[in-house]
Amino acid sequence: MFKSIFTKYMTTFMLIIIASFIMLASVISTMMVNYYSDASRNRLTSTAEAVRTLVQKRMDYTGTDTMRDYLTVNSNEVGAYFTVMTRYMDEDVSLFLTDNDGNILAFMGFADPEFGSKKVPADVMTAVGGSGYTGEGDLDGVLTVRRSILGVPIYKNGIQVGAVFACTTSSSLNQLMETTIKTIIMTCLWVLLATLIAVYFITERIVSPIKEMGKAAKSFAAGKFDVRVPVTGHDEISELAVAFNNMASSLADLENMRSTFLSNVSHDLRTPMTTISGFIDALLDGTIPPEKHEYYLRMIGDEVRRLSRLVAALLDVSRIQAGDRKFTMKAFDICEMARVILLSFEQKIDRKKLDVEFETDNENMYVWADRDAIYQILYNICDNAVKFSRDGGKYRIRIIEREKKVFVSVYNEGEGIKAEDVPHVFERFYKGDKSRGLDKTGTGLGLYIAKSIIDAHNEEIWVKSKYGEYCEFVFTLKKASDGQVKKAFAKPAENGAD
Repeated sequence: MFKSIFTKYMTTFMLIIIASFIMLASVISTMMVNYYSDASRNRLTSTAEAVRTLVQKRMDYTGTDTMRDYLTVNSNEVGAYFTVMTRYMDEDVSLFLTDNDGNILAFMGFADPEFGSKKVPADVMTAVGGSGYTGEGDLDGVLTVRRSILGVPIYKNGIQVGAVFACTTSSSLNQLMETTIKTIIMTCLWVLLATLIAVYFITERIVSPIKEMGKAAKSFAAGKFDVRVPVTGHDEISELAVAFNNMASSLADLENMRSTFLSNVSHDLRTPMTTISGFIDALLDGTIPPEKHEYYLRMIGDEVRRLSRLVAALLDVSRIQAGDRKFTMKAFDICEMARVILLSFEQKIDRKKLDVEFETDNENMYVWADRDAIYQILYNICDNAVKFSRDGGKYRIRIIEREKKVFVSVYNEGEGIKAEDVPHVFERFYKGDKSRGLDKTGTGLGLYIAKSIIDAHNEEIWVKSKYGEYCEFVFTLKKASDGQVKKAFAKPAENGAD
C-alpha cells in the first residue's frame, strides 16, 4: 500500500511541478523575447534617427546634394561621428549608410573590409522609402549572420538621397535565454528533490495509521476488539483514527452486551423450562400429591407466561431492527391509560406500602400516538418503578402539558441507577442489575424497546436518577388536536341514517 500511495503522490507532484516550470519557462521566455525585441527596436530606432538627423543637418550645412558627395567630401567628419556614436551604443549595434540604389557608402561595426562593396536589395530600399524598414534576416547575404535590422530614409530638401541602417544580433538574448533556462532547470531539480523528501514523510504520516487500522480490522474480524490505533496530531487522519477507536470501543461494548444478553436469555430460558419440566415430571410420577396439583400448576403457568414475555420481547427487538413494526396513530386519553396501569399494580403497591401520588394538569389529556405501543412503554416503566422501589417509598406518576407536548414521568424512591449506568440504560442487551439480585425476570430489552418506540414517534425519553435515592423516567408525546380527538371519539352512524 505504501509504495502504491507514494508512487501516486510522487508522480502527481512531479507532473504538477514539471508542468508548472514548463509554463513558467514559457512565460518568462515569451516575456524576455518581447521585452528584448521592444528594447532592441527602440535602441535601433534612436540610433538610426540620431545618425539621420546629423547627416541631414550636415548635408544642408555643406550644401552637398547626394550621399556619395557628402561622404566623399566629409568622410573624416562622418568617421569621427561614428567614433563618438560608439560611446553611446551597445557593442552589438552596427551602422551603415547607403544611397538610394542600396550601395553601402559607409559603415561601422563590421569587420569585413569587403562589406562596403555589397548592395542592399531593391525591395528593402523601396520599403525604406515608404514608412521605413523593420525586419529580421541577412539582407540576401549582405550580412554574414542573421540580425534585427531597422532602416530609415535620409532626406535633402524633402527628397530621399539615401538611408541609414542600424542592426544588432540576438547573441545577448540567446545568452540570457540559455542562462535563464539553466536556472529554471536547476531550480526544478531542487524542488523535485525537496518534493520527493516531503512526499515521503507526508505519505508515511498518512499511511502508517491506515496500516494500523488494517491490522486492527483483521483483529476485529478474528473477534479481538481490544486493539486500538495510535493517535498523533490533530489533522483529518488523527480524526479518522479517533473515530476508528471509538468504533472499536462501540464494537467491544456491543460484543460485551451481546454476550451478557445471550447469557441472560439462556438463563431466563433454562430456568423456567427446568422448573416446568421438573414440576410436570413430579406431577406425572405422583411425587406431588393431588391436593398440591393446583398450586404447582399455577407455578407452571407463571413460568410459561414468563417465557411468553421473553419471546415477545425478542420478537419486538427483531421487528424493530428489521423496521417491520408499524404504528397506528390515533388520539387517546393518556391519563385514563395511566390510571388503568396504576390499578393493575395495586397488589404489588400494597405489599410494599408505597406512598402513591398521581398528578395531572387536567382530568383528561389526549395524545396522538400508537395506543398499544405507548401502553407497552408506560406499563414497563411503571412495573420497573414498583419493582425497584424501597418499602414505604414514594411512587409518583405525573402528566403535564407544555407547548403542545405532553410529558409523562414515573418517579420512585429506591436504589436508583448508578451514574455510570445511566448513559446505557436504553441500549439493547444492557442490564444494570448484572447480579440479577433485584430483577430476576428482566431481560434488558424493555427500555431499548421503549426508546425505539418513542424515537419512531419522533419524541424523546430520558432518565434522571441519584443512586441510592430515586429514579425518574420521562417521555414526551404529541398533544392531540381538537379535531383528532373528535374524530377518535365520534359515534358511528346508525344503520339506515342518511
